[in-house]
Amino acid sequence: MSRVLSSPPQHCARRGLNTDTRYKKLLFAFVTTLTSFLALALLVWLILHPAKPQFTVKEADINQLNLSGPRLNSSIQLTLLAKNPNGKVGIYYDDLQAYAAYKGQQITVESALPPFYQGHQHSDLLTASLVGNGLPGAASLGYQVGRDQRAGKLVLSLKVNVQLRWKVGNWVSRQYALHVNCVVVMAFQPGALVTPLSSKQGSWCSTSI
Repeated sequence: MSRVLSSPPQHCARRGLNTDTRYKKLLFAFVTTLTSFLALALLVWLILHPAKPQFTVKEADINQLNLSGPRLNSSIQLTLLAKNPNGKVGIYYDDLQAYAAYKGQQITVESALPPFYQGHQHSDLLTASLVGNGLPGAASLGYQVGRDQRAGKLVLSLKVNVQLRWKVGNWVSRQYALHVNCVVVMAFQPGALVTPLSSKQGSWCSTSI
């Protein structure tokens, strides 16, 4: 019995080799381009390292505040100053939601502020009307209000949840969540609650990402 040995034609072998080589070159080019882009983005981020925006309460006015019953009613006008401290980084504020809280209890619904872009070292005034009608409240709030009246001061937390992006030249980062917490102290006379209450002293706000 005889065996027949066969081998592929040389031109088929060369064609397969050329195809593999072309795929390897394309893959290498893609990986090299992606690695270079990521390295450049990381380098820009490390060099510039954008600072968080700064927020200050310029004015807070309470037009209505009823926290003694099972249902809360409040109306607060808020004016904030937002500042971009970065010299080479712009900020896109894509979404801003503001609300007020008292003793850890949210007393207004979230109020949306218009999105905007903030240039280098630029400051913008932001205004929001914070309203809560018929919100459920903790039973202890009435006691807390009475204690603050006797102490002569009312302490409110004004919060803003922000979705932002950094901009460096033509490069724009992914979205980041920024949480702003402002504490406002208002003079609160003993006795019956009389509105409006107002604070124009200004207070710095803490921020976290």
